[in-house]
Parts: sequence; C-alpha cells; structure tokens
Amino acid sequence: MLYWVPDALRMTYYPPEVLMRRLHYHRVDVFTNRPFGGNPLAVFTNGRGLAAETMQAIAREMNLSESSFVLPADDPAHAYRVRIFTPGSELPMAGHPTVGTSFVLAREHMIERTRDHTVLILEENIGDIPVEINFADGGPGMIWMTQPAAQFAARSDDVDAVADMLSLPSSAIDTRYPMQVVSTGVPVFFVPLVDLESARAVSINRRAFERFMPTVGTTEVFVFTTEVENPGSTVHSRMFAPELGVYEDPATGAASGPLGAYLVRYGIVHASPVAYIVSEQGIEIGRPSFIHIQIERQGDEIVRVQVGGECVYMGEGFLEIE
Repeated sequence: MLYWVPDALRMTYYPPEVLMRRLHYHRVDVFTNRPFGGNPLAVFTNGRGLAAETMQAIAREMNLSESSFVLPADDPAHAYRVRIFTPGSELPMAGHPTVGTSFVLAREHMIERTRDHTVLILEENIGDIPVEINFADGGPGMIWMTQPAAQFAARSDDVDAVADMLSLPSSAIDTRYPMQVVSTGVPVFFVPLVDLESARAVSINRRAFERFMPTVGTTEVFVFTTEVENPGSTVHSRMFAPELGVYEDPATGAASGPLGAYLVRYGIVHASPVAYIVSEQGIEIGRPSFIHIQIERQGDEIVRVQVGGECVYMGEGFLEIE
C-alpha cells in the first residue's frame, strides 16, 4: 500500500516505511557502579515533535520505572527540557531519570564540559533542576541534582491500617517517628520500620493500599530502617508505587531527597551543618542501588537537598513509530 502526503511543490506518493520515525534511545543503570544494578532508564535524546500521548505509549512499551525524553530548553540559558514518564503517568520530577539523563548528555557530548565538572540546568515539569556532573577517567562520574525545598505534609497515626497495607504486624512500625508525607516535588508517604527483617517482609496489600493512601494524598509509600545490609549505608529502603505502574522501584531519587530531609528533621541523622547519607535500595528485587544524599541545615531550617549517584551505560537501540 502507498500513502499520499502533500508535498510543498507537488503531490508525491511515499511508501509506508518513509513515514516511520526512528527514535534513538540509550539504556543506563542509575545509582550503581556495576551492570544490572541500580534503576534502569531509557533516555530518548531527541523528543522533538512527540506528543505526550506518544511519550506515554513509549514508556509503557519500554516497561521500565521511568523513561525520559530530551527536548530543547524553553530558556536558552538552560541545557535542555526533560519530560519523564512511568508506564502509567508523567511525573513532575524524578531523581533517577534526572541523574541518568545527565549522564547520557555528558557521555554523548550533548553538553559543554570543563576539565573536572560541569554544572547545568534541566527544565522539568516542576521547574528548574540544577545538576553537577563530575568527570573521572574521561567520562561522567558522580552526578548530583539539587532538589526543591522539602515540604512536610500529612501525617497518619493509624498504625494498624498502615501495617495492614504493608502486610506487617503493627509492632514492625517504629512509632518513635511519624508516618508522614514529605515532598521535594513528588509527595511520598514515609514509614519507619524497626528492623531489616520487617523491611524484607513488606508486601503491598492492594485493597488496603487503595483504602489507606487517599487519606494521605499520595500514591507512593516508602519504608526504611536504620538497620542495613552494607557497610557505609545509613538506611535500608524500599519504595512502592503500584498506581503508577511501578510495584517496587529499585532506586528512587525523588524520594531520597525527602528521605534525607526526614532523617535530619527528626534527629535520626545529624547535620552539622551537612549530613551525608547513603540509602541502599532495590536489594529485595535483585537490583542493589546506592543513593547518595546531602542535606544542609542552618539552625532548624533545611536549606539544601541534593541527591547523587553513579551510572553504568548498558547499550542503545531504536524504536520505529508512525
């Protein structure tokens, strides 16, 4: 079959393959220094002309926690605009796509760089996100994003309902600290647990999840304990967002900034004036991830939230779409 397309000068008939667009993407593992760890990400370096519905369909097709699409920046002083999609919806901001996209931009020489590091601004739906890329051995190494100020929101005292949602006994929740929503762009409900055994045992009860989560106004629940598996880690973490098409996320940068702010605010980790935190995540699903967090505090106020990590390049490919 031939398709007719109006040409500027004449009527021309094109075979269907001419009308296909070939989209190049890169696959990286984020928040890890070894292959098959961290959180996988697909980065489409040329998202020009793609409708939001197409980006969403592609993210569903890739079936990763997130896929990112690079677009020209609205402000010429900024590097790029980035749109981020889970298989279920678009996000206002996300950590592992920001870090992973920055890694790809640096690796593919799509940004200017100095000898040792580069600072750039990425435009995301929540606003401007500063990113610092440090270079090692000729390529991008540690990458840090600065997140918006932490906002502490809804609390819950319903230990039994939360425990039911997590398929845990009520005694597994550490009631010394609040169960609370914290956000640096994406609201996440944080639940402190008493030990590593409890964290390993979490399994989401979907009916209880659907009953409880609307009461705190978010769809993402993050559990953590200060009992860890790896030397050098500060907390052991797990994050669940089944309503976004992500049952369990291997590494969640957008939740790690709020996690750090929570740990500092409630005295679990002390900042004098900066707290350095490492969150181990993804271990239960076979994708160990290590997310670095820096929280700067002045008096009682948290003044800076940064999340960083390393990436591993895994390969590239193409999608052909109409």
